[in-house]
Amino acid sequence: MFAVHLIAFYFTKLKEDQIKKVDRFLYHMRLSDETLLDIMARFQAEMQKGLGKDTNPTASVKMLPTFVRAIPDGSENGEFLSLDLGGSKFRVLKVQVSEEGKRNVQMESQFYPTPNEIIRGNGTELFEYVADCLADFMETKGLKQKKLPLGLTFSFPCRQTKLEEGVLLSWTKKFKARGVQDTDIVSSLSNAMRKHKDIDVDILALVNDTVGTMMTCAYDDPYCEVGVIIGTGTNACYMEDMSNIDLVEGDEGRMCINTEWGAFGDDGALEDIRTEFDRELDLGSLNPGKQLFEKMISGLYLGELVRLILLKMAKTGLLFGGEKSSALHIKGKIETRHVAAMERYKEGLANTREILTDLGLEPSEADCIAVQHVCTIVSFRSANLCAAALAAILTRLRENKKLVRLRTTVGMDGTLYKIHPQYPKRLHKVVRKLVPNCDVRFLLSESGSAKGAAMVTAVASRVQAQRKQIDKMLALFQLTPEQLVGVRDKMRVELEYGLKKDTHPLATVKMLPTYVRGMPDGTEKGKFLALDLGGTNFRVLLVKIRSGRRSVRMYNKIFAIPLEIMQGTGEELFDHIVQCIADFLDYMGLKGAQLPLGFTFSFPCRQASIDKGTLIEWTKGFKATDCEGEDVVDMLREAIKRRNEFDLDIVAVVNDTVGTMMTCGYEDRNCEIGLIAGTGSNMCYMEEMKNIELVEGNEGKMCINTEWGGFGDNGCLDDIRTQYDKEVDEGSLNPGKQRYEKMTSGMYLGEIVRQILIDLTKQGLLFRGQISERLRTRGIFETKFLSQIESFSRILQETVKELAPRCDVMFMLSEDGSGKGAALITAVAKRLQQARKDN
Repeated sequence: MFAVHLIAFYFTKLKEDQIKKVDRFLYHMRLSDETLLDIMARFQAEMQKGLGKDTNPTASVKMLPTFVRAIPDGSENGEFLSLDLGGSKFRVLKVQVSEEGKRNVQMESQFYPTPNEIIRGNGTELFEYVADCLADFMETKGLKQKKLPLGLTFSFPCRQTKLEEGVLLSWTKKFKARGVQDTDIVSSLSNAMRKHKDIDVDILALVNDTVGTMMTCAYDDPYCEVGVIIGTGTNACYMEDMSNIDLVEGDEGRMCINTEWGAFGDDGALEDIRTEFDRELDLGSLNPGKQLFEKMISGLYLGELVRLILLKMAKTGLLFGGEKSSALHIKGKIETRHVAAMERYKEGLANTREILTDLGLEPSEADCIAVQHVCTIVSFRSANLCAAALAAILTRLRENKKLVRLRTTVGMDGTLYKIHPQYPKRLHKVVRKLVPNCDVRFLLSESGSAKGAAMVTAVASRVQAQRKQIDKMLALFQLTPEQLVGVRDKMRVELEYGLKKDTHPLATVKMLPTYVRGMPDGTEKGKFLALDLGGTNFRVLLVKIRSGRRSVRMYNKIFAIPLEIMQGTGEELFDHIVQCIADFLDYMGLKGAQLPLGFTFSFPCRQASIDKGTLIEWTKGFKATDCEGEDVVDMLREAIKRRNEFDLDIVAVVNDTVGTMMTCGYEDRNCEIGLIAGTGSNMCYMEEMKNIELVEGNEGKMCINTEWGGFGDNGCLDDIRTQYDKEVDEGSLNPGKQRYEKMTSGMYLGEIVRQILIDLTKQGLLFRGQISERLRTRGIFETKFLSQIESFSRILQETVKELAPRCDVMFMLSEDGSGKGAALITAVAKRLQQARKDN
């Protein structure tokens, strides 16, 4: 019994001594938690650099957009081909994705060798070989008579500008085919496939193997938004917010980013953790100075790192009694599969002895223990480095989502991860230690990245089919240049009708004279009150104008107009307005002050003078009774009298569009048009008096409020109105009226989109055919959503330039709104009044 204990003690002591010896020798390969957190922070900085347009060219981590915008939703079905090129073998697959709802995938595949003379020869021959293998597979499986979509898994860094295109940046691993770098891979393969006249294949997607892994796992787990491969090479991808990707236009949604993290450190960022063995391995590789992170991690290099360490230890007498075999000097003699075998839990030491003996060495028990620990340190460092970079990605995902705690799934693949007995456990443990605020599930991709390429292709195929149907529907809204010219010419006719006395009563564009005869000249000064009514909010402003320096200071308060007031009686509406004025005067300490007032009233009015305005009809959801046909200035004066607290000098009633023109005209004397595209839509401009038959006099100009929202009420735009325009019109407060406004203004655009979304969903093209209760709610899709998605101002400016090529137009944004304009009109009117008195 004593002898047994003595032997056990001896063996334990021997093991401890050997482990300490190796630990001392490989001190720099053992990374502390602080070091890993530091590497994690460095990788986060590199990711940010790679995503930035200005910093990407010098970034080592290239953060390549993949143009994969969606993960599988379960509705994919059909038959697809997939190619997987990038590792030690090349694979062709036929993938059958089940009918909707079943989430079932059946695969048939064939492996083909990748001889060195092919992968390091001529690029044309490489792609011809791939095409030959594909043709052979299709012949074997009886697929030559079918037209099939194909996804290509290509496990090398590519810069993509769309899903089905990718320019090779550099070869990695053992590939070195000539004439391929900086060329489009899809084009090269398509050209090679054309030689096979009997196959009809459409390449829909070029996918990195990491993206394929993520997509494979996402088909089984919708939480999967990261893919990691630790195999021959190593890489990761994840779903990034579009708003953070400077290299691609658009801010909405997400896109998968292929990090190409293998190149992390190529700029020297990891020099402090690289060892002499890393440098020696790099110098002897096919691509010195490149993929430095990958060379510390992946299966292609771990065995070689172990060999270099053992050789150095033998030379210094720390192993094998200082003896070295000729095999130990040969590059590649120790492979990663040997490292994995030596680290097995029970048979590891026996495997170590066998492997070392095959190398022509005569290892002692102590040697075997030491060599096994070398393997542990090298593979543990690999797992630690992977964990640090993955933790950086998970932190970014959590911060993008603004979550305190993230729940997510990481799709995993790669031979090292699969065959090494300790690797997954080590990786998972370190990741969870580095990001304790992330609940991470690691999901092994059983079917490999090639299935993922088929899934990307299936998604692309689904999206492509949906896109065709959606495009067909949206074509109704895409007006041709000829149609736009037609609208322009019809508008010109309606403008002329509105200006003429005989045709004015029948005109849909009312061309209302505003009696605004002059623009600001810079001499205006004084304090003015301004009211601004035109939407659900009502503003009261105090405007102080200083002459000479063209200085305007404003103080304002916004008041809500409740729906019951908007659609109550006229008396209730104007009493509410006066209550708001009283509150503002009290707030500003101006009670009792006799101030000139300008009233911005953004509804169609017929004016007989600048301070008289008869409401023609309500728009924009207002329905207050006893107002249409009445002078709104008189109604305001009556309400002020009813309150009997203050008196105001109402100088001008103006449309908000006129106010906008005057605001901009104060800054730029060339401004003679005002345009509002807001809750409603309207335009005004300075017209020659001789053309305005509704007002006496031929001298000078007067501002005309077009009220163009009514354009088309006579049916002249029926050829471009869609079923959705008609549905929105029929559901509005004023069916058949303001048809142009209902096609252009903020109050209605969101509702048009909602009607389209409902129709697309009914056809199964969106939201898996499920219409939510919120989507059924009128007004739920606000126009502000559109402005976040689309750039209206750019489209407006470009179209104006095309339709009026002889006009050099500058667009100026009215920063201070129409309230300031009302004050300026009041100031101009007071100046002109004074001038008349003086004369």
